[in-house]
Amino acid sequence: MQAQDVMIAPVVTVGGNATVRDVAKILLERRISAVPVVDADNKILGIVTEGDLMHRAESGTERHYAWWLRLLTGDAQMATDYVKSHAVKVGDIMTREVVTASPETPLSDIAMLLEERQIKRVPIVNKQGQLVGIVSRANLLQAIASARPKLEISLSDATIRRKFLEELKKQPWAHTFNLNATVQNGIIDIWGFAPSAAERTAIRVAAEAIPGVVLVNDHLLETPVFVY
Repeated sequence: MQAQDVMIAPVVTVGGNATVRDVAKILLERRISAVPVVDADNKILGIVTEGDLMHRAESGTERHYAWWLRLLTGDAQMATDYVKSHAVKVGDIMTREVVTASPETPLSDIAMLLEERQIKRVPIVNKQGQLVGIVSRANLLQAIASARPKLEISLSDATIRRKFLEELKKQPWAHTFNLNATVQNGIIDIWGFAPSAAERTAIRVAAEAIPGVVLVNDHLLETPVFVY
């Protein structure tokens, strides 16, 4: 699946001259956690999230520095924090370096962006740089929940065994020279060694994911890979 298959569109946005109070009201009323800031051509200028509104003078949550911390923090950072807590316009508090993706971006890449950048959503822009949607962590969960179960396919025991071993050989973590498998009537028996509980679980999962498998018998021993 691609971003365009799960993205929310149209997106709730604000202009650069919107106020912080406007954004706070939108977040509450629309029950969302972020609002992209766009220009007249619907191109992204930045994004304002709940995190940007955590330390505000209105709520009495602005940052206060102990004297020794002021020495370590520096004037520039304290001035930046002051802007974050007292600014009226969203243009002064928004995050300007926004991570975006195209509508054709695979969901696997979206998931990697969310994880690596430690963000909760990715705005989706077209080739002209215009905002066309947004994909959040919740949208990825929706994709999982709505996925259609794979149709059961009857494979021969030999094919099941071949697909299982081929799948493991593609995985960098798998030590296939320590493994063997037998298949009878769709039941896989796995023999050999696994260097960790994590690898042992992954091997079982690989077997269970093959169409036609009805049962997996795990006979693996958890032991270092040099024992065989």
